Amino acid sequence: MHPFPGRLGGAAAALLLGVGVLLGGPASADAGAAGAASAPASAVPPVTGELKTYNVDGVYSAGVSSGGYMATQLHVAYSGTFDGSAAFASGPQYCAQNDLGKALNACMEVYQDLQLATLKQTTTNWSAQGAIDPAAGLSGDPVYVFSGSGDSTVERPVSTALNDYYRHFGANVLYNDSTAAGHAWISPLGPNACTVTANPWINNCGIDAEREFLEHLLGSVSAPASNLGGSLIRFDQNKYAPGGAAKPISMDENGFVYVPTSCAGGAACKVVVTLHGCKQGYSYQGFGTRFIDRAYLNEYADTNNLIVLYPQAIATTTLDNPNGCWNWWGYLGDPDYARHGGKQIETIMGMVKALGGTGSTPPPTGTVTLPSVDAEDGYIKAAGDGSGPAVGTLEETSGLALGRGTDGKFNRTVLSFDTGAVPSGKEITRAWVTLTRSSGSGDPWASPAGNRLLVDVHTGCLGGCTVESADWAAATTAAGTAEIGSFASGSKASGNLSAAGLSAINRSGRTQVRLRFEQNQPATAYLFVNRDTQATLTVEYR
Repeated sequence: MHPFPGRLGGAAAALLLGVGVLLGGPASADAGAAGAASAPASAVPPVTGELKTYNVDGVYSAGVSSGGYMATQLHVAYSGTFDGSAAFASGPQYCAQNDLGKALNACMEVYQDLQLATLKQTTTNWSAQGAIDPAAGLSGDPVYVFSGSGDSTVERPVSTALNDYYRHFGANVLYNDSTAAGHAWISPLGPNACTVTANPWINNCGIDAEREFLEHLLGSVSAPASNLGGSLIRFDQNKYAPGGAAKPISMDENGFVYVPTSCAGGAACKVVVTLHGCKQGYSYQGFGTRFIDRAYLNEYADTNNLIVLYPQAIATTTLDNPNGCWNWWGYLGDPDYARHGGKQIETIMGMVKALGGTGSTPPPTGTVTLPSVDAEDGYIKAAGDGSGPAVGTLEETSGLALGRGTDGKFNRTVLSFDTGAVPSGKEITRAWVTLTRSSGSGDPWASPAGNRLLVDVHTGCLGGCTVESADWAAATTAAGTAEIGSFASGSKASGNLSAAGLSAINRSGRTQVRLRFEQNQPATAYLFVNRDTQATLTVEYR
């Protein structure tokens, strides 16, 4: 069954039904389904405890649907920590691009192109900027991708794109696309038939998918235990969440970890972070530990020295995330959900580190160099008193103008930067603008003597993000935050932005910079910039 009764026409309708239908379809699909089956005989009841440090020598992620997306986000964002990943019924990193419409129409169904080339480039850019661990860390990592031919919730081309995405970065991918499964986690303990898409979204397809993906991730595995000997520990997730509160980021107060006796006794063990799908969380309408009990990982954990961490998401009381999905489309206003600084990612990383998982972490300082957004850059000319402003028309042929032109008008330039790439949670310590000159006439810095080219910084866009005539005199968030010295050719960096300029940098979207000379030139004296080389904004943070 398709999760929606026909194609939805807009984000509002999508929110009413909830992207959480990634696992489960309409609410009526839950009623009377096989999810009410009792726990398997091998299940163990949870005991209250806390996360402890073990002798961990490897970390992996696994998940289904929204949990599959989160498993990939963890692996890509922290490839220095995670050694591989398994994803059931999900797509490539940052597929939704912080856009609910893309999540629905490109990353579940395929009404729209999911823009795989753009997703690959975003990963490359984030890697260069330090927003994720180096993408080179994905090379050679084992990755398992599963897509059932009966899955009409996350359609086959989406999982195929995940396969292609990982291969692009050199990962060793095993792609199972030969099973007629519906939208579900696949397990020998699944109470549902293979082709079903229904509660509890754990299907038995006559295969041991856990052996298949664990062998690919680990190289080889011993047969699973028939009776569990380890402990399922329920711990407090608040301890690892921002501000000590898990609910505001749509995570449960309860998390779970299965620890075999061998790992508790000091044996070298690997951690498998395993992420449920939508509607499968512990607190979702009494779902309880069904996913944990039937995922068929605890059985392998006992015989293969695996610690299985089961973080838990919850539904919001608002329409942001009504079905307890993991954040893979940017809900609750988290622009960093797929990279360093993402609230859920960092919470889970805190759990991994508490267990003893180690690896690369973001450096104490980082640098992002952002090119200006060409389609939104432009210049405005006006009379000396600012009257009669008009958008300049020579950008394509000459570049963006600054100073007094041959027509006696005075030119100011507006540059637009996507500063959402600056990781949240980091302190911006320094920033500057770099220009490249293409041509000019006279010396506008010496006309009059001591003239200064100033940098104004604005949080967001001055009006519309595309340059408009009103931008010539529009008020900015921080005026005159730096200046750019005289240069006759090549490139020139501004001085460091003032504290006010740094504070004006927008962490969640656009930041615009306006360049203007402090004094009007008494005669023709101008320069053109940005024709062949985009201006850049460099931001350092810690």
